[in-house]
Amino acid sequence: MSAAKSSGGTFAPLAQPVFAVLWTATVLGNTGSFMRDVASAWLMTDLSASPAAVAMVQAAGTLPIFLLAIPAGVLTDILDRRKFLIAVQLLLASVSISLMVLSQTGMLSVSSLIGLTFLGGIGAALMGPTWQAIVPELVKREDVKSAVALNSLGINIARSIGPAAGGLLLAAFGAGITYGADVASYIVVIAALVWWPRAKNANDALQENFFGAFRAGLRYTRSSTPLHVVLLRAAIFFAFASAVWALLPLVARQLLGGDAGFYGILLGAVGAGAIGGALVMPKLRERLSSDGLLLGAALITAAVMGVLALAPPKVVAIIVLLFLGGAWITALTTLNGTAQSVLPNWVRGRGLAVYLTVFNGAMTAGSLGWGAVGEAVGIQSTLIIGAIGLLIAGLIMHRVKLPAGDADLVPSNHWPEPLVAEPIAHDRGPVLILIEYKVEKQHRTAFLHAIDHLSRERRRDGAYGWGVTEDSADPEKIVEWFMVESWAEHLRQHKRVSNADADLQGKVLAYHVGPDKPVVRHFMTINRPGAA
Repeated sequence: MSAAKSSGGTFAPLAQPVFAVLWTATVLGNTGSFMRDVASAWLMTDLSASPAAVAMVQAAGTLPIFLLAIPAGVLTDILDRRKFLIAVQLLLASVSISLMVLSQTGMLSVSSLIGLTFLGGIGAALMGPTWQAIVPELVKREDVKSAVALNSLGINIARSIGPAAGGLLLAAFGAGITYGADVASYIVVIAALVWWPRAKNANDALQENFFGAFRAGLRYTRSSTPLHVVLLRAAIFFAFASAVWALLPLVARQLLGGDAGFYGILLGAVGAGAIGGALVMPKLRERLSSDGLLLGAALITAAVMGVLALAPPKVVAIIVLLFLGGAWITALTTLNGTAQSVLPNWVRGRGLAVYLTVFNGAMTAGSLGWGAVGEAVGIQSTLIIGAIGLLIAGLIMHRVKLPAGDADLVPSNHWPEPLVAEPIAHDRGPVLILIEYKVEKQHRTAFLHAIDHLSRERRRDGAYGWGVTEDSADPEKIVEWFMVESWAEHLRQHKRVSNADADLQGKVLAYHVGPDKPVVRHFMTINRPGAA
């Protein structure tokens, strides 16, 4: 029986104590965070009736994730993840304690609310990639996919409970008690992390430093065409869909005449709809492609914005927000799942951090933009404009197909160890790699086409410069060259080549003639004595 078939199903990871404890603590922590967000969004409507000011709270929470997601992804790979998560939880708890004290003393202002929301966004930015990265440490290999699905389900359970509970607490006892409940949730999460018996990180001679890992992640992102498609589709969708999130507090209060409790119920409906969407997702995937799912999410979200713009009865608003939750989770899981499928393990954290950067950048810019439009033309007209824009964008982007994500990204380990006359310091560089091919004239065009595809793989895996040259005395002798910043980075490059890359290299090698394989040479920068 294969590993995949030995899994006990969707809920199998919960049979493993460490995952079960941390998953439960995370659900409670996220529930507290949603309660805090409801209190902050509603308090802003008390402090200012300006759509721009209300939208600023949404922007303050997402802007740090846009700015810090990539550095957070790097830190995830080079720090002790348990200690890092504990430090982030302490930061978030201090934010909620400050909000609790200021609201209780009547000293909370627009600027302090936005500032503390921004600090909370910093904590969320640092925490997001790390929570995703620890999943393989908590469960068996065959249960990783189920664990990821359970994490998504947990977030939406919290989304369905937290806003409603936060709204009710806010209406009954005030903001101080609501923020206090959030503080209590962080205590639970910190206790679970302290209890977690995590093994120490093994020493790795090729361990990346922060700036090297940062550059490697950006190089991969810049050279990965499949990831570019995912990022484009995400940016367009979330930029338009952010309109409903940015203006929902004002929709609840001004268009629908609700109070804080009703606003919480609306957000709870979104969470409940997301849970329902997650449960029916397997059936939908059997009938629709990823592109079809994303188009459906765009059409439903646009329709919800159109209905809300008509100021419907409260019951109708709750019903349509159930559909919004289903559409939202469909878009999130489709885009996130596709991003994961096109990223190899060695750069997955950083690649997902780039995805989070684009997602939150689109949400931030969209929130600010729709807030400004709301100031100019009103909430109802803004929702209609956003709905029409999302409808048009969804139909156009449907032509830009998402990658299938079926490439074999497991490391091939087929590159032989480079020959060296003596040990080379890992930080020595840059390194020039030359690969000499013999290509017959009639195959030259096909070879150049194949090696052009190979160039993107070289850059993804670590090269910062690449090119091909020919011998002036023998045009059939072609040399491929690429530059890597250090010897250690080239050794890492050996470990990064996937089976899909090996197939690509095999297509290039098919045009090489001769009894021997292409000659590979490594050239190091010479450190001259007395050179400046």
